[in-house]
Amino acid sequence: MDEIPKTVESPGWWPDTVACWRRLPNKLFFFGLLAAWLALFQFLGNSILGYIHSPSIFIWLENSYRAGGASSDDGQGNLIPFLVLGLFWWKRNTLLALPAKLWWPGIFFLLAGAGLHVFGYTVQQPRFSVVGMFAGIFGLMGLAWGRAWLKESVFPFWLFIFCVPLSALLTSVTFPLRLLVTWLVTVISHLLTINVVRQGTMLFGPGGSYQYEVAAACSGMRSLVAIFLLATVYGFISFRSPGRRLLLMALALPLSVLGNLVRMMCIIFAAEFGGQASGNYVHESAIFSLIPYIPAIAGLLWAGRWLEKKPEPQTP
Repeated sequence: MDEIPKTVESPGWWPDTVACWRRLPNKLFFFGLLAAWLALFQFLGNSILGYIHSPSIFIWLENSYRAGGASSDDGQGNLIPFLVLGLFWWKRNTLLALPAKLWWPGIFFLLAGAGLHVFGYTVQQPRFSVVGMFAGIFGLMGLAWGRAWLKESVFPFWLFIFCVPLSALLTSVTFPLRLLVTWLVTVISHLLTINVVRQGTMLFGPGGSYQYEVAAACSGMRSLVAIFLLATVYGFISFRSPGRRLLLMALALPLSVLGNLVRMMCIIFAAEFGGQASGNYVHESAIFSLIPYIPAIAGLLWAGRWLEKKPEPQTP
């Protein structure tokens, strides 16, 4: 009787992680320098001691990410480190197969990061320091593991850009988006014989029966960042062509506008048939707040499937 071949079971994620850790070269060199580099930003990272009385750049970042704060649209920054670590673990076999070795030109990234931090600390602009901190970590990886490792790590490492709080600086982008969403809601409402009146970013029902403002939080900035992040991860995991990745990333803007348009139309429909209270319920509902992501995710998946059917261009 023939023997039934035994199936090879996976050792599990934890034993696999331990095995990868043991194979990782220059661990003490990298993590020792990393601890010293992060200590710099813990004790001399933030020079704005007025409203955040702490020298730590990490405390400044946490305040920027805090939900309900002035920069609550940057809350995704808390999740990015875990996402990047997860993607590094996903690429672990590729990275560990590279010829890792000390690569001294990596020190130029470290010096560039230090320069950005000194500039940001001097002019009291912590965002420069945040960029400098991540640039320095990138340089430390190059020092410890070489040029090939850096090249393979550009993605996912550059996702750390989503850790930089930028929403407070993007009003020049959010205001046109607010006007666009308001105008589109008015056009579609009139096509459906709903007499919505638009004044700037305000929407009024017939006779003033309800009124809503497409505020900055409704402009699509939150969903734009989330969808752009999703499109970036999806593009880099699924495709190797830079053009296809950029196409998916570019779709984030129109898809976020579409998603917020659908949400505002749901609010207008509810207010039209149930009054201000019904519209407020839809506006404040946690479930309805997920509406902008439904057409966006569907659009990304459709675009990804369409691109998969087209042959990838061959790189020379």
